[in-house]
Formats: sequence, C-alpha cells, structure tokens
Amino acid sequence: MTEIVLFGATGYTGRLAARAMVDRGLAPVLAGRNRDALKALARELGGLSVRVADVADPVSVRKIVRTGDVLVSTVGPFARYGKPALDAALAGKAHYLDSTGEPAFIRQVFEDYDARVRATGKAFVSAFGYDYVPGNTAAAAALQKAGRKAVRVDIGYFVSDGKGFGMSQGTRASLLGAMLEPGLFFNEGARQPGLGGLRTRKFELDGRDVAAISVPGSECVALPASYPQLKDVNVYLGWFGMFSPVMSGLSHAQSLLLRVPLYQRALGWAAARVGSSGGGPDEAQRAASGSHIIAVAYDAAGEALATAELRGVNGYTYTAGMLAWGAGQALAGKVLGSGALGPVAAFGLPALIEGNREAGLELTVR
Repeated sequence: MTEIVLFGATGYTGRLAARAMVDRGLAPVLAGRNRDALKALARELGGLSVRVADVADPVSVRKIVRTGDVLVSTVGPFARYGKPALDAALAGKAHYLDSTGEPAFIRQVFEDYDARVRATGKAFVSAFGYDYVPGNTAAAAALQKAGRKAVRVDIGYFVSDGKGFGMSQGTRASLLGAMLEPGLFFNEGARQPGLGGLRTRKFELDGRDVAAISVPGSECVALPASYPQLKDVNVYLGWFGMFSPVMSGLSHAQSLLLRVPLYQRALGWAAARVGSSGGGPDEAQRAASGSHIIAVAYDAAGEALATAELRGVNGYTYTAGMLAWGAGQALAGKVLGSGALGPVAAFGLPALIEGNREAGLELTVR
C-alpha cells in the first residue's frame, strides 16, 4: 500500500506537518530516530504507524521508504542531513517533498538528481513550504496575467504588519549553514551561482516602500522551466526592513571572508555545532504574525505589467499546511511531471493557488 512517510516527524516543523496531515484526513507514517518520541506523537495524533531511521545510518533511511511511497522530509539542516532522504526516495521510486530553504541544497536537488529522478517517473519537489512555494505561485500568477511580453519577475517575501519573524532553532541552524555555499540565481537567461544578500531593492507594500535583500530562491531554478521567455528571476527577502542595506553590507563582507580558508573552517565548525531540533514559535506567536509575498512581472523595457500578492498566515503554519497539501496531492497521483520540479511544474498553477488558499494564503492579482 502506498503511504506518506514523514521523516523528521518529531522536530518542530515535522510535528506541525504531522498534525496538518491528520487534519486533512491523511495518516502519515511517522519516521525519525527516536522510537519513544515517535510513539508518543503517534498516540497523540490518534494512532499512527512509526518507522525508525537515522541519517547517520543511510541504510536505515532507505528502509523506511517502500516502492511508490511519498517521502516528506523535514530533517535539517539539509546541507548536513538531507542527502540520505534524497537517496532513499530515489532508490524507493518515491515522490519526494521537503521543507528546506537552503539554496545550496536546492541547487543539489536540481543539478544532481533531476535526470535520475526523471528516469523513475517520480518527482522531487524541494523547498515545498514558505521557502519558496508562495513566491513561485505569486510569480506564476503575475506572469500569467502579463502574458508573453513578461521577461522578468521580481519576488519579495515579507512579514505582514511589520511584525517580527520568530525563527525556530532549525531555521537558525539552516541559515548559518547556508552562508557557506552558493545557490543559483537566474539572470540574462542563464543560471548563475552566487551568495545571497549582495543586492537590495524596495517593493511598494500598501503604499510604503520596504527594502529587501537578494536570495537564490527556488524560483530562480524552477520558473524558467515553466516560462521559457524569462530572462531574469529575482528573489528578495524583506524580513529585515530598514536594516536590509546593513545586511547587504554584511553579505558583501561575508563573500570576501569566505575566500579565507581559516574563516571557512571556523564557520563550518560553528554551523556543525548549532542544534537543529527543538522549539520554535508557539501557536500564539504564530497567530500574531503573518506573511506577505509579492511578485511583479516586467517587460523588456522594465515596465511593470502585472502584480500578484499572497497574504495570510505565519510561515511555519503555512509550511505545515502546504506540505500536507502537497503530500496528499502526490498520494492521489496528481503530480504532473517527473524529475526535479518546481511547484508550478509539479502541480499546475490552478491547483497550486487552491493549495495556497487551503494552507492559509489568499491570492490577489492586478
């Protein structure tokens, strides 16, 4: 029997995703390294199956995946712990989704796994959460309205109402690890490796200009495959507001320091020692903040043709709901393609808009 296997189920994001899946009427198999914690969560959620696996033993990870399953991984930092789940899904000919936001890991999925996954007829959809499904969705909606004249799209991620974005321990660990390796940008019609934070721009949000810094989001890899007329895809993170120029300056300094081997080793040592499991914003804290994602499509002359915006729930609440929605779609055989895919290529824009709505983000296009 084909099943959803949730690997990392007892971590912060994993627990949220497990509950969101059960709320959708799904019965995921809970997988992770701590049998007692898995059993406790399984009882809490009404009696689910469990499978034990540890990334330190890749064979154990392969054993939790059976032919045709849907593997959902929330085990991060992904650059450090993610590969065993990828290999398990590949060996098991399983659809795969994950919650990563790490540019280097996303790059690995698209560059190293695409052809092999396509040969199995399955799909790997990396970064299937707040990083970076909303931007892919908003950009696709803007591009659809703009038509073939659109050759550039700029995407910005913001916390709504100016409230802070409380990070989980795992997110902090992932951010530190992400500083070490470049992701992929898409400019002048080609993928280009690079580090985040080196550029800034402002987006108009509800009548005010808010600054953001550049990041190599999955949109840079995924959108050109669905919209071949695109020459530039630019993704920006606006969590830092007025401090975005400062963050950009630090990123420029970081790009220089990474040329020093001793600094690289020191940063790698620090990243390896940051804990990745544990707590994050509680329900009340998540309810107190929301998300605002904007995408603007431009023609070759730089004139804005269409704007799409998604607004709604906190990023962690959204990620859990989106992973549950995507896993359900994959289990029902509603994945549209094979290989390493972006959200639009995997599910189609109409379904993706509905998935966003169910996960808590409403779309407007103008």
